[in-house]
Amino acid sequence: MNGIHDMGGMHGFGAIPDIDGPEPFHHDWERHVFAMNVALGGLGLWNIDMTRAEMEATAPEDYLAPGGYFYRFLLRMERQALKYELASPEEISSGVVSQPPRSGLSAMKPEQIAVMAAKGSSSMRPTENEPRFKVGDRVRARRINPETHTRLPRYVRGCEGVITRVQGSHVYPDDSCHGDENPQWLYAVRFAGTEIWGKNAEAGLEVVIDAFEPYLEPA
Repeated sequence: MNGIHDMGGMHGFGAIPDIDGPEPFHHDWERHVFAMNVALGGLGLWNIDMTRAEMEATAPEDYLAPGGYFYRFLLRMERQALKYELASPEEISSGVVSQPPRSGLSAMKPEQIAVMAAKGSSSMRPTENEPRFKVGDRVRARRINPETHTRLPRYVRGCEGVITRVQGSHVYPDDSCHGDENPQWLYAVRFAGTEIWGKNAEAGLEVVIDAFEPYLEPA
């Protein structure tokens, strides 16, 4: 999906702010949105790749709205709440419950939310296939333009790099967003900055991304 969310390498957005401080939230409402995000995910109605695909479906004018990162969380959760019949349009607009809750769902307990937020869950899965590539292999990121979710950044497509690590077999996001885990081998791939941005790239710059096997071909 070539949407506004895939803005890596684009000009005009300024420097990335320092987010490594002890406080990840700037406002209390952001805390509430994050907590709701974990709690809703714990219902088991969708997986993380479905969530990312839904986020990417946000209209560009809303994605770039001043509310920022957690505002996009909120817009995405509203759409998922409607899609999975967790709330009605009237309830979302008014903030008042007017219908019985959807039956058959089991909510996470508060203590479970803290563990999920801190540790998440593993995406590693077994596969009978052997990895196609090994450390040191030169590969090229495929030129693909899928209309749905993908984890291959647009700015490396068509570029050549080197495998630096075999990360194991993991849930494949491009299929997981449709409900099929389809495990694939995952690799760390190092790209020279000049390969991505040309001769004017910062001297010595390298970019390492995690890329799934279907994203790659021998260079």
